[in-house]
Amino acid sequence: MIEPDVRVACLGAGYFSQFHYDAWRRIDRVALVGSADTDYEKAAETGAPAFSDYEKMLSVTLPDVLDIITPPPTHIDAIKTAIVAGVKTIICQKPFCMSLDEAKEAVQLAHDADVQIIVHENFRFQPWYRLIAEQIKSGVLGEVQQVTFRLRTGDGQGPEAYLDRQPYFQTMKQLLVHETAVHWIDTFQYLLGPVQSVYADLRRLNPVIAGEDAGYILFDFENGARALFDGNRHLDHAAKNHRMTLGEALVEGTKGTITLAGDGSVQKRSFGDIQATTILETQDWAGFAGDCVYALQNHVISGLLNATPLENTAAEYLSVIEIEQAIYRSAQEHRKLEL
Repeated sequence: MIEPDVRVACLGAGYFSQFHYDAWRRIDRVALVGSADTDYEKAAETGAPAFSDYEKMLSVTLPDVLDIITPPPTHIDAIKTAIVAGVKTIICQKPFCMSLDEAKEAVQLAHDADVQIIVHENFRFQPWYRLIAEQIKSGVLGEVQQVTFRLRTGDGQGPEAYLDRQPYFQTMKQLLVHETAVHWIDTFQYLLGPVQSVYADLRRLNPVIAGEDAGYILFDFENGARALFDGNRHLDHAAKNHRMTLGEALVEGTKGTITLAGDGSVQKRSFGDIQATTILETQDWAGFAGDCVYALQNHVISGLLNATPLENTAAEYLSVIEIEQAIYRSAQEHRKLEL
């Protein structure tokens, strides 16, 4: 007997949603049953059955999974509406909700209704970080003492910065950390475990934007490792597509070092050696940034159909929001903060 498809409906049809809809269509046993957006024409352009009324979409399509692809101000109400409609699995884009209190409310509501929420934090699902995690776990790097990521998107200069793709970046009061570095808060924890303390030095280089666009963030981890996020949206890195990795990474252990290049290739060098070997070749990935949107969404479907453990649950993601808040406090108070 052929098992029924998982019925997926999406809320939102903005810029980034294109990667969600594309990924859903490529996942086996998924039926994309609806797209809701206040702009009906945008919803229709997704190719899914279109709705301008979100509640009507839920009542008509009866989805097993709701994918929320809208900005944070919409999240809590969208989650409440979905829970009332009987949706049992929700994927929600990051940044998750408007505040820690709001995120905690969403987690509690979901818990009380036996609903699972997965935050769409996809960078840990990029193939290079999955491979790096395997390398760390295998022990071939020895004791990992330092991870460094240099964000160099090259899109932050001048009065036209961000206007061609995501113009709301210009008015965000918190940009570098809240919108971008949050990816590495989660990814660093995926690679190294819980964060123990943070120190941040943030600054705004472009006067036309409201938030910060450069800075350093130092993380201490419970296992003794450290990580450095070095972000500057004005500078670039050597890559044809600066949005593939958004920068370059270095993972250093007592037995070896791993380097991530801007083209998505990964090299490993054993301690004491001169030459490095390539362990992940450059590829023409489908979708966004190593096809990480597909990987995350497929991970959720596997969890539903095969009962595999789910990563990035909303309850787990609360720690990411707490760390983000500590980073901004650290920068404001000019001191290291324990978590």
